[in-house]
Amino acid sequence: MAVAVLSPPKSPLPRKPLPAGRPRAWYVAHNRRLKTMRLVIALLDAGVYEPGQAGNRRIRDTAERIGVHEPSDTTCRMVRTLLVYGR
Repeated sequence: MAVAVLSPPKSPLPRKPLPAGRPRAWYVAHNRRLKTMRLVIALLDAGVYEPGQAGNRRIRDTAERIGVHEPSDTTCRMVRTLLVYGR
């Protein structure tokens, strides 16, 4: 039986500047999607795989744990939606 060896976590990729000239709503939506992805990844790492397990309180606690600002109700809804699509 083979044993899987996990590599140490890698440092995050360097951030690139966002493209200029887009409407403000585009930047807001883009940053909301990035925050949603970070939260979903952290929840999956914590063992939360079902949208029913991810209430607003749990999502906000996870956000505090990973060091991002408290998500809005809209962002929490997006996190649960993304958990559904990941199944």
